[in-house]
Amino acid sequence: MIQFWKKRFQTGILTENIVLDVTLKQTKKELKNQISKKFAGSLAIRMVDSGSCNACEAECNALSNPYYNLERLGIYFVASPRHADVILLSGLMTANMYHHALDAYKQMPQPAFIITLGDCPVMKAPFEAGFAINAPVSQTLPISYHIPGCPPKPLEIIEGLLDFLKQLP
Repeated sequence: MIQFWKKRFQTGILTENIVLDVTLKQTKKELKNQISKKFAGSLAIRMVDSGSCNACEAECNALSNPYYNLERLGIYFVASPRHADVILLSGLMTANMYHHALDAYKQMPQPAFIITLGDCPVMKAPFEAGFAINAPVSQTLPISYHIPGCPPKPLEIIEGLLDFLKQLP
C-alpha cells in the first residue's frame, strides 16, 4: 500500500484542464439565440429509439455532461411526446416500433417536427431492408431534418440542431 501512495504522490494529477473549443462556444451561443427566437427560450426533445445499437443514444447522453451542457442552452429531453417540440428518432424503423413512433408523433402538439439521428433511419447503415424493417423512415413519417453520422459526435448533433432551427421560419 505504501508503494501505491509513493507512486501516486510522485506522478501527481493526471487529468486534463478543460479548454472549451472556440467553435463549440460560438455554436452554443448561436443555438441559444435561435432557441430564444423560435421556441421562446426552451426546446423540448423526445428521444425515440426505433431499433438502434444505442451508439446514438450514448452520444446524446454526452450532451448532458458539463462540457456540452445543453440544458444551460434551453434544450431539455422530456419523457412524454405531449411535452415535446421535436422527436429525435434514432435507429432502423422496425415493424414493431413503427406504431409507437407514429403514436408519439400524433401526441405531439402542433407544429410537430421529427429529426432523424444517425445513418440507420436513412438506410445508410450496414443493414438491409427486410420483413421486419420499415426503412427509410422518410417513407412512413414526415421527417423535418436529418443529422448524419454513425454515430454522430455530440458537436455534430449540436450543429445539426442549429441547422434545423435555422431552417424554421
